[in-house]
Amino acid sequence: MKNEVKEKVILVGCQLEEDDLRFQYGLDELEELTETAQGQVMAILTQKRDRVHPGTYIGKGKVEELVLLEEQFEPDIIIFNDELSPSQIRNLSKDLNARVIDRTQLILDIFAGRARSREGKLQVELAQLQYLLPRLIGQGASLSRLGGGIGTRGPGETKLESDRRHIHRRIDDIKKQLQIIVEHRERYRERRKRNKAFQIALVGYTNAGKSTLFNRISLADSYEENQLFATLDPMTRKMPLPSGYLTLLTDTVGFIQDLPTTLVAAFRSTLEEVREADLLLHVVDSSNPDYSQHEKTVQSLLQDLDMFGLPQLTVYNKKDVMHHDFVPSSEWDRIMISALNEHDRGQLLLKIEEIVKKHMTSYHVFIPASEGKVLSQLKNETILKKLQFIEENQVYELKGYHLEDHPIAGSIKKFQR
Repeated sequence: MKNEVKEKVILVGCQLEEDDLRFQYGLDELEELTETAQGQVMAILTQKRDRVHPGTYIGKGKVEELVLLEEQFEPDIIIFNDELSPSQIRNLSKDLNARVIDRTQLILDIFAGRARSREGKLQVELAQLQYLLPRLIGQGASLSRLGGGIGTRGPGETKLESDRRHIHRRIDDIKKQLQIIVEHRERYRERRKRNKAFQIALVGYTNAGKSTLFNRISLADSYEENQLFATLDPMTRKMPLPSGYLTLLTDTVGFIQDLPTTLVAAFRSTLEEVREADLLLHVVDSSNPDYSQHEKTVQSLLQDLDMFGLPQLTVYNKKDVMHHDFVPSSEWDRIMISALNEHDRGQLLLKIEEIVKKHMTSYHVFIPASEGKVLSQLKNETILKKLQFIEENQVYELKGYHLEDHPIAGSIKKFQR
């Protein structure tokens, strides 16, 4: 990936009613997305309008300006900051030599490059095919000259040039394969539920530092890089709390505003992992000037995915480079940390343990020294606060907290006085 030749790109944005700052953040994000996809931004063209032009997205005068910019910079690709309709792509392509793609196609492209697992790859291909289907008419000419590059990774040109029937068949085929994977994951989740581990999921805007945190507080090795969508496939690892109690921690794909609807649908099954969580850690990048909007985006996506009711702890990350206007706004429990600071991570784990205890029932038991198996289970599967050997009775006194519907509850009842 690193030594690929970067493609030259011109970005185009149309500012509607929103304020200048919001619009600028959106363009900055488009530039970051372009860099993540190995593109180099040569120029940015913007226009203020009441509504986008139905035929060409920007006005006729701006299209002429774009043609001149194209002559000057000779870009490989022109990326528009909103989803373009099939007719807009067609009309723009008549006047421009460079390939025309939109923000959705760019995000799909990044996802195609990031997918590692079979499921991730299938979901990206499904989203790409669903996006391309209505745009196939009139793309024949531009598809025949695809030579790879941004917006073309994934299904590949031969599939795209095939007829619609083939694409419909492929979509059905992918859906069947994904259904099998989802059923397999459900069985795996059922098993985890029976073993009743406390499940925690990391959510947050892309590039908030989820994978960095995930790698440092779990027994894991996830891909971390200062890029948008560094993580695509969910990964679950064991995470010990300070008491030694083992929880399960899942890292998820980064959320982003105006996430293409085809992707929300495609990644719904991936994010099903999150729905099973007992606690969400919502990681927010406190150094990003647009942190407040990022928080809102994540909350609204959680709402779309029916996950809004889950308990949350807001983790304001990157406190060492916090933005000067930053004010914590979360109504949930919250903590300020730097994921790179060991002391901060320790504080976070203590805070998580406090929240986990609120979901548990306290217990106080005396276990005979001969009951080694029960003792070992209590050490691993409950939060232990006291463990003392009473010599004259040859018993251990234990105090702690356990999950009410955990299989261990039966053993605890048996030895409670």
